[in-house]
Amino acid sequence: MALVQDDGKPDIFLTMTCNPKNLEILKELLPGQIAQDRPDLVARIFRAKLEDPKDQLFQKKILDTVRANIYVIEFQKRGLPHAHFLMILRPDDKMTNLDHYDNIVCAEIHDPAKYPKMHQLVVQHMMHGPCGHLRPSNPCMQGEPKIYGFRYPKQFNDKTSQAENSYPLYRRGNIGRDVNVRGNTLDNRWVVPYNPKLLMMFNCHINVKACSSITSVKYLFKYIYKDHDKQVMHIDPNEGQSVINEIKRFQDARYVSPGRQCGGFLDLRFLKFNLL
Repeated sequence: MALVQDDGKPDIFLTMTCNPKNLEILKELLPGQIAQDRPDLVARIFRAKLEDPKDQLFQKKILDTVRANIYVIEFQKRGLPHAHFLMILRPDDKMTNLDHYDNIVCAEIHDPAKYPKMHQLVVQHMMHGPCGHLRPSNPCMQGEPKIYGFRYPKQFNDKTSQAENSYPLYRRGNIGRDVNVRGNTLDNRWVVPYNPKLLMMFNCHINVKACSSITSVKYLFKYIYKDHDKQVMHIDPNEGQSVINEIKRFQDARYVSPGRQCGGFLDLRFLKFNLL
């Protein structure tokens, strides 16, 4: 919160995920291997590829001038790394109107006739799920009974607007542009927000959200600085004993992913803060 006091509220929250189908990864795999079998290779290539978006964001100012930023690299349990960026823009570049939101964030499927490459990338990387009744087993389905963790599908919007909770509702026109994803027909309601320039440059899942509302500040900084995942587990070699020692019964543990042991910059979490 001291960062907000000094530099202002965060403006952009960006998540970039490693693409396991990158040619640099595929050409180094042995017959029968998949990307998750080579966490050392995946992590090194992701680390190298991460330098370019950092240069585009902070030096070439592709999303306007970033005054301060925080980024953290995480590893999924299946071994693929992803990076979260939280960026605070210069006061003169902050998003002050809905047109500015549209210049940075898009949540629509592009016309395949006019923009075939962009259409392909959106369908390949930026379509959520599907979840709900279309696919109840999707990882975003939580609790019992299963409910949508990320509230997809979103609602159609003819233009970007501000919700009651101060979060933006991005433009998602009901224009009848449907695509087939994992055997299901999806439309603009299922698009994960992205920036077209960044998506075209880096060919991976790269989620971009505007987060300049005061209600999102506390959540975002807690998300960036959260600790590693933990699990409470129980090992009882003397099962059936009459007296139970509840203190010795539980152990506080954490999982160690393959990426943690790859050397170099790699750890379960890697955090960096920059003031520009």
